Amino acid sequence: MTEDVLQRHKDKMAKKKASRDKLMAKKQGEKGLLLVHTGPGKGKSTAAFGMAIRCVGHGFKVGIVQFIKGAWDTAERRVLEGFGELVTFKAMGEGFTWETQDRERDIQAAARAWDAAKAMLADESIRMVILDEINVALRYDYLSWADVEAAITARPEGQHVVMTGRNALPPVIDAADLVTEMTMVKHPFRDGIKAQPGVEF
Repeated sequence: MTEDVLQRHKDKMAKKKASRDKLMAKKQGEKGLLLVHTGPGKGKSTAAFGMAIRCVGHGFKVGIVQFIKGAWDTAERRVLEGFGELVTFKAMGEGFTWETQDRERDIQAAARAWDAAKAMLADESIRMVILDEINVALRYDYLSWADVEAAITARPEGQHVVMTGRNALPPVIDAADLVTEMTMVKHPFRDGIKAQPGVEF
């Protein structure tokens, strides 16, 4: 590479850094965030559990309630439960709705999970509450968004909430501070590959 090319790159990066530093200097506020992971792609819960690891790394307490997947014995649950008092992990679901095939039972399971979630949302010692697959429970009207929103709004200052699951309702997206939509470009399931340990669970 010529000196001219290297110098042009250095100048470009210096301008970018100055612009970025100016932008970051204006970002001073902190608040408890409502984060939503939705969309048809893989990785919504995985991303939330990654955030749980970050919190634990800072010594913060995390509360996790699984609304749908509780029937599965997942590796992430085993790992996160290993952090002792820093992580409370409640797997309250009874499986996917097409497996239970019982709406009333699904509604009751969602209500039990929501009771556990409400307790976490009211706990000042918990820095992050992950409501895994709650978007599915809301989409199927197993829970009332008005009730969920009220508890999230009343939560302790500084507490972050992560809601995962496909098809987040429009009012959920409107209420959120950050929304990430996972898109599916390609998936091995379509080629006959089943869910595998270490990838899906």
